[in-house]
Amino acid sequence: MSAIKFEIDKRIVGTAGRAGTLTTPHGVIKTPAFVPVGTKADVKGIMPGQLASVGAQVALANTYHLYLQPGESVVRDAGGLTEFMNWHKPTMTDSGGFQVFSLGVAFGKTISKFVKGDAPQEEAVSIYDEDVAKQAGQLAVVDDEGVTFTSHLDGSLHRFTPERSVEIQHALGADMFFAFDECTSPTEPYEYQQEAMRRTHKWAERSLKTHRQNLDANKKQAIFGIVQGGRYEDLRKESACEIASMGFDGIGIGGSFSKEDMRGALQAAVGELPEELPRHFLGIGEPGDILEGIASGMDLFDCVAPTRIGRHGSIYTKRGILHLRNGEFRNDFNPLDPETIIPGTEGFTRAYISHLVRSKEMLGSVICSLHNLGFILKLVDGARAAILDGTFAQYRADFVRDYYS
Repeated sequence: MSAIKFEIDKRIVGTAGRAGTLTTPHGVIKTPAFVPVGTKADVKGIMPGQLASVGAQVALANTYHLYLQPGESVVRDAGGLTEFMNWHKPTMTDSGGFQVFSLGVAFGKTISKFVKGDAPQEEAVSIYDEDVAKQAGQLAVVDDEGVTFTSHLDGSLHRFTPERSVEIQHALGADMFFAFDECTSPTEPYEYQQEAMRRTHKWAERSLKTHRQNLDANKKQAIFGIVQGGRYEDLRKESACEIASMGFDGIGIGGSFSKEDMRGALQAAVGELPEELPRHFLGIGEPGDILEGIASGMDLFDCVAPTRIGRHGSIYTKRGILHLRNGEFRNDFNPLDPETIIPGTEGFTRAYISHLVRSKEMLGSVICSLHNLGFILKLVDGARAAILDGTFAQYRADFVRDYYS
């Protein structure tokens, strides 16, 4: 018996897209849903109550970071993530493979979710961790058994295997977590993508076995396998078939693509996945990509982008991204975003926020981050409503026309 239950409420005619209801031990998630990223058991600059007030249904934390600080035993002894971060709603954790990639083949490089040039850097999803980028001399080495890496905090040596990753995630206690996988760069050649994919499949089997052997954890936590294969449709299809056959509670689509290949790679994978399982598109948060993912049959999305660009003084609007550091906003006394009012940001002008971010006052970053999270959550909630009333195609077309024009 799975710790979660997923039901499809309505499908998008002519596509694989659907709206659903995902029931977890800590609450119900109406899908499609966006999952704010709380890397160290906190969404940067946002109080849990604020997160709930802008419509967040679930939050995701990071295994690698919580393992290093404060340590999984601290979170476990606090009662798990829900109690530790005072977030009494569903939670997820990733496996740590994403951050290990940052320490290894990506170290010293800025590599986005997509091939360079596919998206403006501020709109791209950074696979290379910004916090890690500020450190020096770090290293991760992948072998068939696992990954050996040095901590970006103090240089100490550590090792993750599929078994260890699952053990840590059991201690963290999230409602849903991911099998350990090997994340790859979109620039890696076919041969390496294939090698990493097959290693990911072996790690998936080991992750699943470790979880299933813990009967108590199985009652409280669900495990998602991860499809890899880069931009290559044949590898994505092969990986989806393999992961789907293993008996996971849900499926994640991981790794990276080129923008132009995203649809093909995604559709090649989705076509092989069980209809009855929830699907999570890892690291996707750019508005157009979320709508593409929804149309292609994905149910959950997570990304650091809303708070990352918010910390740099940029906000999403229905007319595109505004960079409030720019001089044109110094005397702009219009509301922050008159078309999308987010609770907690009412009454602030663009001039005021521009002043805050230009003078490096943390309140500016907090307000921008809160607005961005609310904007993406409203976008996805609107997509669900449109699916239910049969108008998703028009909803998506209208948004894309205005946002990218």
